[in-house]
Amino acid sequence: MMNPKDPRPPDQRWLEMEEVRLVSDLRIMHSKVNELCAIVRDLKKRYSKTQIDRYADQELLTQEIQQVDEIYLWFVKLKEQQRQKRA
Repeated sequence: MMNPKDPRPPDQRWLEMEEVRLVSDLRIMHSKVNELCAIVRDLKKRYSKTQIDRYADQELLTQEIQQVDEIYLWFVKLKEQQRQKRA
């Protein structure tokens, strides 16, 4: 995010408040993604798919799968934007 008043890149100037908020939100997101990956990795290691299917709240699990799908698609879009910028 560029500051319209100051065209210098963020690493060469003070950040505006909204930019600080964005950086903070991104750091929280990185932490939560890492936490989710660790939880899923542990579930996969400890339990079979059959056990998870048997004990999961199916309605809630379906909602969570949809949410993760939406997050995944958002990440794919970001990745594509990065590729286009590099090309």
